[in-house]
Amino acid sequence: MIKKIISNSISSGRYVLTEDESKTILRQINVAFPEYEIVKSAEEAAEAAERLGYPAVLKIMSPDIIHKSDYGGVMLNLNGKREVIEAYNKILSNISRNRSNAKIHGVMVYKMAPKGVAELLIGVSYDEQFGHIIAVGLGGVFVELLKDVSIRLIPISEFEAEEMLKELKAYPILAGYRGSGNADIESVKKTVIKISNLIVENPEILELDLNPVIVYEKGLTVVDARVILSNKTVTCV
Repeated sequence: MIKKIISNSISSGRYVLTEDESKTILRQINVAFPEYEIVKSAEEAAEAAERLGYPAVLKIMSPDIIHKSDYGGVMLNLNGKREVIEAYNKILSNISRNRSNAKIHGVMVYKMAPKGVAELLIGVSYDEQFGHIIAVGLGGVFVELLKDVSIRLIPISEFEAEEMLKELKAYPILAGYRGSGNADIESVKKTVIKISNLIVENPEILELDLNPVIVYEKGLTVVDARVILSNKTVTCV
């Protein structure tokens, strides 16, 4: 499935996967994220929200729009059918006004993930000299402000994954700072290793961005996922 998603996208000349495609890849490697549905009408959105639960999130699904919020393509914390319907129509209006030429695949609907112990980012980038690099750090709204990130070359071992987490200034939060709940560090380690292995097996992935990754006392969930492919042959050492 992963190889098929990647090859189909590259063969069509498209190098940025949709969030739906990115999360399908995560599903194949057993990385958790909120259950979602892709809908194509306001009524379908309302019905999906009723099934999935509130508060709901709506996001535009377009291969031409990477930063959805910049174009008014995301609506959060929606409660009830009326709010969902209004949000759906507002999103389409925003996209029509701000990116009228964008191809629309639908709108993603899912229930907002509950607050966890911490929010992390897990990312992959490619350096022409060193190859694929994996990063783990404090995520969410503080990612640019605090720049608390640890990096390694791919592939990484379980020991390296643990060391990456311990290098973070935010590690005490994960470990249960001042009596707060302990984050499921083992789940984070396993997820980092899964992403490393994904890149080894699919070096065509040039960039990967999971942010935020909400970590709970037990388990974690990926809220946003983005995958960018290379337009040339790439190998992973």
